[in-house]
Amino acid sequence: MTTIQIFYLSLLQGITEFLPVSSSGHLILLSKFSYFPDQGLALDVAVHVGSILAVMIYFSETIWEMIKGVVKTRFIPNFKNYGAQVFWLIVISTIPAVIAGFALKSYGMEWLRDTRIIGWTILGYGILLYVADKFSMTIREIKHLGIVDAILIGCAQCLALIPGTSRSGITITMGRFLGLERREAAKFSMLLSIPAIIAAAVLTGWEVWQAGDFQEIGWMFDGVVFSYISSVIAIYVVMWWLKKSTFLPFVIYRIILGTILLLDSYGILSITM
Repeated sequence: MTTIQIFYLSLLQGITEFLPVSSSGHLILLSKFSYFPDQGLALDVAVHVGSILAVMIYFSETIWEMIKGVVKTRFIPNFKNYGAQVFWLIVISTIPAVIAGFALKSYGMEWLRDTRIIGWTILGYGILLYVADKFSMTIREIKHLGIVDAILIGCAQCLALIPGTSRSGITITMGRFLGLERREAAKFSMLLSIPAIIAAAVLTGWEVWQAGDFQEIGWMFDGVVFSYISSVIAIYVVMWWLKKSTFLPFVIYRIILGTILLLDSYGILSITM
């Protein structure tokens, strides 16, 4: 794997991770429709880690509130303290994805990296995002969420294990169905990504370490750095955009991309290089 490939993969990750368009789907498609070989799950996780570091810095004030909140409440579930509330909402929302992830891992996940599956998920969940954003109320903030809301968002996140769904897209979609304001839905989605991707990074990193593939570890480090830089820029752009706009541009993009991928996968249109 070359530095150029790592750079492009990391740039793509940084741009798409916080847009509801599926970063993992785009990473897989880059390898399918370019001269680059499939980067594999290790580098996928590495570029996601760069994005998580960007999230933690951008929302450092909220994360600090969470730390102070759980310490003040002695790690006892408490929904009256804002910081502790956000912490426990994230914990509850993460549990379904952890269970689903272990279950799916036992069956193998490579078969999900299929262009036809990615095409349908990009298209279908793009339309679902439009419905949620167009017809749902925009009246709630994160502080208004409860246990049931967290469980619903967590169950929605399980769908993101299928490439093309978009973890941010599906959790934002559920957030909008629950009446969350657009920026609040995006914020909670970004905060929710932290534990899931850190867990995946630790697990994959340990497997790479045990295999003794230190060259791959070097690639992962480069991926983290490049992805972090592009992710910081992307987060600022997304949060600025949602101050005054809707998710419609992302919906249109998903419909166009999903349609093209399906036409290619069914042999109607050929875009393979």
